[in-house]
Amino acid sequence: MMLTSDISIGEAGVYALLGYAVVFFGLILLMCVIIVMGNIFIAKDKKRAELNAAAKATIASVPVAAPAAAPAATAPGSAGKLKLYDVEPKTAAMLMAIVADKMGKPLNELRFISIKEVK
Repeated sequence: MMLTSDISIGEAGVYALLGYAVVFFGLILLMCVIIVMGNIFIAKDKKRAELNAAAKATIASVPVAAPAAAPAATAPGSAGKLKLYDVEPKTAAMLMAIVADKMGKPLNELRFISIKEVK
């Protein structure tokens, strides 16, 4: 069975060319969208890099005071230095947390002078 159509070869060529044109227009449009999005992300990266460079320059321009002969100040909330004898820092931290929990007090209100392992 053979189907006949009322379309001529010239019309079929025009339809084919219009189909190709639509596909290529879509591809070109997609390419333009990708290029625009790429430029937006590149601009954001440049702005972020400039802000990082400015922040580093600001940090570098801040004068650093020479360490004084006086003992170093402790951090806010700390209670001074802690001496560890045969104890790893991780173990000491766990012990201090357990003691603070059992006493019901915040860790920064307790003062640990030294921790020594009993053998």
